[in-house]
Amino acid sequence: MNVFASTGRLTIDSVREIGRVANFAFRGGFSWFLGPFYWRAVWSALARIGYASLPVVGLTAIFTGGALALNIYEGSLLPNTEAFLPQILGVSIVRELGPVLAALMVAGRCSSAMAAEIGTMRVTEQIDALSTLSVDPFKYLIAPRILATTIALPLLVLVADIIGVYGGYLVSVYALGFSPEIYVNNLIDFISMEDVTSGLIKATVFGFLISVMGCYYGYTSRGGAGGVGAATRTAVVAAAVSVLASNYFMTSLLVDV
Repeated sequence: MNVFASTGRLTIDSVREIGRVANFAFRGGFSWFLGPFYWRAVWSALARIGYASLPVVGLTAIFTGGALALNIYEGSLLPNTEAFLPQILGVSIVRELGPVLAALMVAGRCSSAMAAEIGTMRVTEQIDALSTLSVDPFKYLIAPRILATTIALPLLVLVADIIGVYGGYLVSVYALGFSPEIYVNNLIDFISMEDVTSGLIKATVFGFLISVMGCYYGYTSRGGAGGVGAATRTAVVAAAVSVLASNYFMTSLLVDV
């Protein structure tokens, strides 16, 4: 009976935690529409999350594109590899690898930072001070970060798609000896606007989830420096798992099976 009791408690605690996160996400996402609007906080978050993440996202994308080109070429025994390699590479990056890898990089870099910043403000009672000054912490701290990440991640994914495809181009042309014209023409002919839109829709959802996880675990952290460290670790893991899980469900909805 102890096994069943433990399983039941774990299930109830998990459902309760999901409910708390959902309530936090709803409050943080929609509190922005009620005003006042802290535009300076939004622009500052956009600079930290979007612009500052460009180097790591770009490096990840270009090396992923190059490695993917080598793997497709090595694993193919067909004589027309030059024709379908850019097609497979382009669709893989635009629909899956670009959004997922960029989201994971942003989750590791920004979700942890959000949890650490807000967690430190929580344990040092700065959030309580904001409430004392009649400043809603959700409107000043949470909503700008959620809005900025939701806007910035699709832009980062668009950049990652371009850089990733270019990385595959560099390897295909200069390492494998493909024709540049054939690579570009096959890429343009095969990738559709639906593929790009699918990746950007995923990126928007990923950005929302990443910011919610980082803000939630930072906002609910307790216990001083140890609590902030635990909240940071949990935020990164939760953001990565939510990205991968939501990617599957969105792919099942966006892809015609």
